[in-house]
This record gives sequence, C-alpha cells and structure tokens, in this order.
Amino acid sequence: MKIIIKILVVAAALWAATQFVDGITVSARTPVKEIGTLVAVALVFGIVNAVLKPIIATLGCAFYILTLGLFALVVNAGLLLLTSWIAGKLSLPFHVDGFWAAFWGAIVIGLVSWLLDLILDAIVGD
Repeated sequence: MKIIIKILVVAAALWAATQFVDGITVSARTPVKEIGTLVAVALVFGIVNAVLKPIIATLGCAFYILTLGLFALVVNAGLLLLTSWIAGKLSLPFHVDGFWAAFWGAIVIGLVSWLLDLILDAIVGD
C-alpha cells in the first residue's frame, strides 16, 4: 500500500512540475489519459531512481562532497531527462525539453514530494 501511495505522490509532483516549469509537458488528450500518463511516468521515475541513484551516488561521492551536495541537483535533473527519454520509448506523452527544464522540474518534484510526504505522514502516521 505504501508503494502505491508513493507512486501517487510522485505523480502529483510530476503534475505540479508540468504546471510550474516551462518545458515539461504531458500531451495526453483527456484528463484520464493525463492521469494515467503521470502515474506511468511516476513508476518509471521511481524505477530509474531506485536503480541508478545509488550507483551514481557511490561513483560520484567526491562530487557530492566537493559541491556540498549541490551535485545532487544535477543528478536529479539527469534522472528526470532519462525518465523523459524512457517515456518517449514507451510511447508515453511526457517530455522534458532540455537540462534547465529538468533542473527546475527536479526541484519542483522534490519539494512537492517532500511536502506531500509530510502531510500524509501527519494524517496517516507511520
């Protein structure tokens, strides 16, 4: 149940990114297809993060230390770009136009996910 809630939280965060960041789009024709696309992209984004982020963090440990953690923003932008590319290969109508859209989108996704997690933890508990 917790995984489903996390996927829905990330889908909501992706939706927020499409609303606030120019260059992140979902071109689904109906609201139902848009929601389905966001949930599918959230699932892809979760898999990409679960598989690649630990590897990148291990290999790029020095960059994280030298930049006091700011390198994580670049990594998150790269993972969002990779998610966009995979979504295109899966024929999902989700697209990120370049690094800066991914950079700002990753920040919005991170903040919205964090806020929703805080709210849900306060309501549901853990």
